[in-house]
Amino acid sequence: MTQPTAAPASLRVALVTDNYGPMRSGVLYAVQFLEGELLAHGHDVTVIAPQAHGPNPYKSHPRRREVRLPSMRVPGIGARVATGQQFEARLEQLLKQRFDVVHVQGLGPAGLLGMWLARRSGAPLLVTWHTDFEAYADHYWHLTPLLDVYYRLLKLRNKGSRVAGRSDSRRSVFRTVPKSSKQNLLLAAKQMLEEADLVTTPSDKTAQRVADLAPRSRVVVVPNGADRLPGSPPAPEVPPASGPRVLYVGRIAPEKGVGLLLDAFELVERQVPDAELMVVGDWRSSSTHLRERLRLAARRSNVRLVGEVDRDKLGPYYESADLFCFPSLTDTQALVLHEAAHAGLPIVSVDPELCLVCESPGNTRFARPNAVSLYNAIMAMLADCGDPVLREEMGACSKELASRYTIARQSERFLAIYQELAARERRPVERRRARGSRLRGWRAAWTWV
Repeated sequence: MTQPTAAPASLRVALVTDNYGPMRSGVLYAVQFLEGELLAHGHDVTVIAPQAHGPNPYKSHPRRREVRLPSMRVPGIGARVATGQQFEARLEQLLKQRFDVVHVQGLGPAGLLGMWLARRSGAPLLVTWHTDFEAYADHYWHLTPLLDVYYRLLKLRNKGSRVAGRSDSRRSVFRTVPKSSKQNLLLAAKQMLEEADLVTTPSDKTAQRVADLAPRSRVVVVPNGADRLPGSPPAPEVPPASGPRVLYVGRIAPEKGVGLLLDAFELVERQVPDAELMVVGDWRSSSTHLRERLRLAARRSNVRLVGEVDRDKLGPYYESADLFCFPSLTDTQALVLHEAAHAGLPIVSVDPELCLVCESPGNTRFARPNAVSLYNAIMAMLADCGDPVLREEMGACSKELASRYTIARQSERFLAIYQELAARERRPVERRRARGSRLRGWRAAWTWV
């Protein structure tokens, strides 16, 4: 007689993130989707993040705790980062708990605190890498000196303290041998990735970036999940378009390719005068140049600026569009692509590396990252949409691809990873600093789980 399978024990997970508001982003929602699934399965979650306002749907859940870190606003981005104040006190507070897994979501001051927590407690360290760090450093080059000074100050603050540890002078994440601020940050990222027991990425594209940056890291690909957004009857906020509607949803920032989209749409309007570009996102908080360009485009052409919309109210915007345009090269998965695919939209994209819900032929036309190529792809897709049979086939393809990457499936994969990491024998704290020798045998390869 087969014995019944024992229910998995409740896990205590520390979710450490540098992005838990105020800025809404794919990283924020990915963390909250995972958080919600962990709580629904009866696990205990402690969220460690900078102090910030923003969506916090599980704040009052009885199995959830929050540790907020003193923070400061980063100029030009709208994000907040931990200042480093009270780090040692918060670390001592967290060490009183016994976490089964410390899950760090990206590089930043909070992420570094999470790495210290794993190092000091002996808990397994899981790092999820969401960001094309080099691309963002290129776009925000003016901030890297500020961040470099910040990291140097943190190093000085913790020099000789219990946080830094005796061996940190040799293996510190704050090493500053390279002269370039960007190199300093990339070196810090490399050391975090190679110290982790496991690194997950949301796409093959990001896995390759991690392998290039930290060849001794062990990487598995776990795409973020996204479910279909609730639809509703057309509301006054979503007026019908007089012609074909091209939709963009996301952060309004230079690295997202919004300027490229405006250039391409200007060419589209010359051929299709009643075409409309609907831009959904907080454009008022974008850079001065981009904000003024959007304002001018809305006055002179068929560009509709919607502003920021709560995620659970985005469904009607997707449903009102004829196609979704994705002009970014810096995303590592782009949940908006999944949302558009769930809504059955055809897609025009400039990033062929993001192909989880984008197939050509199928539901997507890829363009090169220049205005003429993007214009040609939009025009060709609008022509395809004019064929009812082809439009229905593209919509069905989008929905089928999106159905493969749900929140439930993502959480199942992460729960399996948590259980496997938690089942390992905990390393003595004193030996964690010597783990680098064990990593030398790992190959720079990644797998899907």
